[in-house]
Amino acid sequence: MSVIIKNPIINSPFSIPQRHFSLIHTGITDQIITGRRQSVYISPIPPPKVKNKLLALELPNDYRCDDNPLINGLRERVGVWRQLGYPSVTATTRRLLNDWQRDGRNKRLFFCQLEAVETIIYLTEIAPNKDGNQGSYWLHQLRERNAAATPDDQPLLNRMACKMATGSGKTVVMAMLIAWQALNKHAVRTDKRFTDAFLIVCPGITIRDRLRVLLPSDPENYYRHLDLISLADLDILGSAKIVITNYHAFMLRESNEAAGLTKRVLTGKRPQSAFEETPGQMVKRVCSEFGNKRHIIVINDEAHHCYQSKPNTENEKLTGEIKREAAVRAAEARVWMNGLKAVQHKLGIKAVYDLSATPYFLAGSGYKEGELFQWVVSDFGLIDAIESGIVKVPRFPVDDNTDDLGNPLCRNLWQVVGKQLPSGKKSDYTTGQLPDTLHSALRLLYGDYEREYCAYQKHLAAGHSVMPPIFIVVCSNTTVSKLVFDWIAGYEKTVAGQTVLVPGHLPIFSNVKADGQDVGWAAHPNSLLIDSVRLESGEALTDEFRQAAANEIAEFKLELRQRPGRTTDQLTDEDILREVMNTVGKRNKLGENIKCVVSVSMLTEGWDTNTVTHIMGIRAFSTQLLCEQVIGRGLRRMSYDLIPYRMTLADGSIAEFDAFPAEYAEIYGVPFQFIPMAGGNGELVKHAPTHVISVNERQTSCGIIFPRLAGYRYHLPAERVTAQFTASSQLILNTQHIPTQVEMAPVIGASHIHTMRDLEMRRENEVAFLLAKLVLETYFPQAPTEYAIGGKVANEFKHWLYPQLLTITRRWLQHCVTYQDQTGPQLLLLLDLAHTAAERIYQAIINGNQQQADDAPILLPIFQPHNAIGDTNGVNYFTVRTTYSTSEKCPLSHVVGDSHWEIIVAKTLEQMPEVNAYVKAINQLDFSIPYTYAGRARQYFPDFIVRIDDGYGDADLLNVVLEVSGDQRDDKDAKTATMQTLWIPAVNNAKRFGRWAFVEVDERHDVMKTVREELRYE
Repeated sequence: MSVIIKNPIINSPFSIPQRHFSLIHTGITDQIITGRRQSVYISPIPPPKVKNKLLALELPNDYRCDDNPLINGLRERVGVWRQLGYPSVTATTRRLLNDWQRDGRNKRLFFCQLEAVETIIYLTEIAPNKDGNQGSYWLHQLRERNAAATPDDQPLLNRMACKMATGSGKTVVMAMLIAWQALNKHAVRTDKRFTDAFLIVCPGITIRDRLRVLLPSDPENYYRHLDLISLADLDILGSAKIVITNYHAFMLRESNEAAGLTKRVLTGKRPQSAFEETPGQMVKRVCSEFGNKRHIIVINDEAHHCYQSKPNTENEKLTGEIKREAAVRAAEARVWMNGLKAVQHKLGIKAVYDLSATPYFLAGSGYKEGELFQWVVSDFGLIDAIESGIVKVPRFPVDDNTDDLGNPLCRNLWQVVGKQLPSGKKSDYTTGQLPDTLHSALRLLYGDYEREYCAYQKHLAAGHSVMPPIFIVVCSNTTVSKLVFDWIAGYEKTVAGQTVLVPGHLPIFSNVKADGQDVGWAAHPNSLLIDSVRLESGEALTDEFRQAAANEIAEFKLELRQRPGRTTDQLTDEDILREVMNTVGKRNKLGENIKCVVSVSMLTEGWDTNTVTHIMGIRAFSTQLLCEQVIGRGLRRMSYDLIPYRMTLADGSIAEFDAFPAEYAEIYGVPFQFIPMAGGNGELVKHAPTHVISVNERQTSCGIIFPRLAGYRYHLPAERVTAQFTASSQLILNTQHIPTQVEMAPVIGASHIHTMRDLEMRRENEVAFLLAKLVLETYFPQAPTEYAIGGKVANEFKHWLYPQLLTITRRWLQHCVTYQDQTGPQLLLLLDLAHTAAERIYQAIINGNQQQADDAPILLPIFQPHNAIGDTNGVNYFTVRTTYSTSEKCPLSHVVGDSHWEIIVAKTLEQMPEVNAYVKAINQLDFSIPYTYAGRARQYFPDFIVRIDDGYGDADLLNVVLEVSGDQRDDKDAKTATMQTLWIPAVNNAKRFGRWAFVEVDERHDVMKTVREELRYE
């Protein structure tokens, strides 16, 4: 991270930037440079080594800046024209420009808004024939760039894009452009430069509804609300035709079709039918309000969705989730562009005005990832907006008290917790349980939210009109979002045949309220689970999501019925959730009580509640652009009250101006880099990569299924439990891997410390109670109960043992736990640490009971709560490592070798007739063995899984975990002992995955011999 800057605001939002922070090769500095920052295209200098990290964002240490000549050239010409007093414009344009900048305006316009409009006015009124060769040159450059971005067989559109940071007022610019065009057209009807017909296209229903402020008839219209035009001009503007739509309307429909749009966008398929409308009929449907008007203006909001891919797009090497997301983006862009082409053909388009905070090409477009749209004509990016105080300053983790120096865990959460969360393909997870790192991160960010919420309550008590701060969580899929939502907000579960409510772990956000012994749903939900992509498209919710959000939908329906004049008879579940989402942070609306929003995938643009203060990303971020789009949901300011600024510059002079006070948004899990890098992870691939995939045709014959274990347990026949503590019962608590304190800092602005205050306030007795309860529920189900794989315990627990377990737990806490700096017993409430504690306590119980019970305890597995069953399906990635092409015995296309000997082993297994199937246990399979070494829980990854016919026939094949020993390591004996004495016996006792054995090979050239000797067959 770069130097921390105490005061990020160094310019007035209402005038041209006078100064900027300098950039050097490592990032932004605290040195203030006089003058405005040039618009540059920033490219990362890639690191020298290839790293095999799928969907991992590697932040480059160095970059190269290239000038944006079109933007900087136009910026200079518009500046000269501005200084001269806007010569050669129409009388209407001059009146508007003067009015927008007059002294004493009650609602002053930002400089970035004025500059965007000025640039388009210059290109329309001045450049064609009133600025000599300069104007002609820049128009020619713009046409050339538009032509370069248009395939040869496609119509050329006159596009002009304005890059404006989220929260800097793009909708205001749209209103200004509409007023300028329409009023000029009314003044001189024959002037072909102007029109009074506007088609506004946006990416979703939320933005479409929000853009109603561009309709002169709307009670909240911006023309009067922001004093953009007079009442007389508003009457004139009322005669203009303004159509607002989302791009889904461009899909060609059948006469009886009203749904299925999103599916068709994603798949690119549409039914072939004689009743399908033609492109011309589609234009007539969408643009019917225009009547006979021709040569309209199109305004694209969030225009980064609207582009034409290069013809050679298929040459890009994309895999997995990146490939899927790229296909979705390309399909959406194709629909949008095809719609504009049809409008161009039917009505004619005079110009297209694009507005976006991130007008960049992404992967799958055929262009270099992160390349700026060629037709961008003005640029006011995020750093410019921060330096002018227009937006909140996003603040990110820069340090914590773990041992991973310089790499705070909460900055890129997905790298740490991604593999520990459900993939979305299966629902094998345990409600209410999260990985410890995620648990810790949520509590840390929530602890800071509590501080913000307390301040809100004080303002509310003082009589101020304020709304609560909003906490956003963006998840990877429906399964993860439901898991996180239940943990945050509470859920239902069945105990002894009865449904009980479990309150959420974060009290302010809990939808389940407990008042003494009374537990029930809150009168007004505090948290919201949404699938924003489907709500935005108008598509129906999936059954999976509808079931996940069933309780909240029912609560909102009940609340809606209680509001005067409202009914739910004609409203769908989608309508209700959309209304809640769109009214979060708005007083006397359905979403006014929402404080936490958990979203499936990305929160779509247009959802711009200004009270968002905290954001957590629990998903992969493959590019900086995706990072900026997520944090953009938290950039809108809450207060626009000006304060005076006075600063001393490097030369000793004093700068004075009015600006807004700094506001901050706290961001976890979004690895954003403040310098707007072009490109993704910037890795150099020196060798042609190999595509490793699951071969579908082989899965039936040689697909392998394996268990994923979290630990081991014993079934105790005895009803009386005692404990014998040994050295292995000891536990040392420190912050080596779990942060209890995180330092937050922006590149520009003040830093801040987050702690787990709510956890620290929990009583030590509560820790003992909950640990004893965990030991009971994990290890003492009532016989003959076994764990259902990945699910809940079938019967009740042996609750009569709880007092004995509580006594043992208290002894363990007193005598066996060592607390190092910045820790306490409350850390044992984190899930993984709690299970580690429960395991130590239980092992002590086993030690004590082995001396008393006549019957030996039975070893059984504890399955992973989120992914209990693994298989060889779904592998799909590229690698530059050495590979070996497999035969019909392997379910994967290749064996990937970390070293040459693994290829030798694979070839040997191919030659053994008794081998029915085998697979190299690569990371993508996530097949790991839990073991303990040096007093700490660890995971180790075996080399191969081999399915062998050891004489019992195809119906009873033996599964062998094959380990080929390399160099001698200190933990080798611990791994071997775990496999032989714990993992293999536990899995075999479970009797769910067939027979299993473990074979360790010391000499890689004796694989065949060793396997046969160890298993004693020929």
